[in-house]
Amino acid sequence: MSIAAAAVVVPLGFLFFLSGLIVNLAQAICFVVIRPLSKNTYRKINRVLVELLWLELIWLIDWWAHVKVFSHFLLVPFHSSSKEHALLICNHRSDIDWLVGWVLAQRAGCLGSALALMKKSSKFLPVIGWSMWFSEYVFLERSWVKDESILKAAFQRLKSFPHPFWLALFVEGTRFTQAKLLAAQEYAASTGLPIPRNVLIPRTKGFVTAVSNIRSFVPAIYDVTVVVPKDQPPPTMLRIMKGQTSVVHVHIKRHSMKELPETDDGVAQWCRDVFIAKDDLLDKHLADGTFDEQLQDTGCPKKSFLVVISWSCLLIYGALKFFQRSSLLSSWKGIAFSAASLAIVTILMHTLILFSQSERSMPGKVNVGRPKDGGMSSETSKDKQQ
Repeated sequence: MSIAAAAVVVPLGFLFFLSGLIVNLAQAICFVVIRPLSKNTYRKINRVLVELLWLELIWLIDWWAHVKVFSHFLLVPFHSSSKEHALLICNHRSDIDWLVGWVLAQRAGCLGSALALMKKSSKFLPVIGWSMWFSEYVFLERSWVKDESILKAAFQRLKSFPHPFWLALFVEGTRFTQAKLLAAQEYAASTGLPIPRNVLIPRTKGFVTAVSNIRSFVPAIYDVTVVVPKDQPPPTMLRIMKGQTSVVHVHIKRHSMKELPETDDGVAQWCRDVFIAKDDLLDKHLADGTFDEQLQDTGCPKKSFLVVISWSCLLIYGALKFFQRSSLLSSWKGIAFSAASLAIVTILMHTLILFSQSERSMPGKVNVGRPKDGGMSSETSKDKQQ
């Protein structure tokens, strides 16, 4: 990380990690004290707590970097999407797809009940990973033998969720890169599958398991397609931290869960067909710079701005009082402690930025044999079937 970038990232990092630790502490107390008595009460309180943290990242997109998110919600008004449980399936193209999802969830009024299936290492990320764990995100081992039981148990817990939730599932299993696309194209050509151009071949085991376990109480699937216009720079965490703008287009189509076939094989094929249609939709966008439907600016709500201002005032006031009452900066030990704190925050922010980078995700090794679930039959240990 350059010195210029660090000058921007470190102050933002201090704000995020200090406020995050406060939120994590409150989550932990509620988890120990309230959750054993009433899981739904805990979930309602946690919904408010995580919004106080995650709105800081929404602020980065809306107010700091001025990243414009344009969306089109097909078949259902956007404001109505917060009134139902939904399973989201999305192409995984950008480093910040998860953050774009949070922006959409915030606009729809369900940021605090947004959930996702994540790789296990995510929960060890300080602050953000811990907040996800307390919020009942599902963390997978990337080994189907272990993940099948984890998924089924997690889906059963969702039956009693007190608020409408969005559960995000990236069925491609890994973020899109050119190397992974080439591997997917070689595999498709060797097995007679349609050759993808803009997406990877979906791995359907996790999707089939999700549908079979939640279709009785989740009425909708939101088919989300995210794309950055070709005349815009791709948004990354580092660019956003540095205040560099971009544009993101999002197409959302609602499918009723009742439309899906009853058999597992039928559900798997439905998922593959959706990604073939998504590939065509991305071709259309690459050619015309837009989707067929008119895109709408999702806006820039003031809620995230007010949260960041409130956190900033609270933490600055607390810091001033702390330095007034202590002699931290008047001794070499105090100065060394302050320098170490700066270094730790810099390392943590650097880790968060690296964690989000798609080019650091290794391409999978493709076996030419046809797998039973229609996806790639072997991958690296980081990208095994979800």
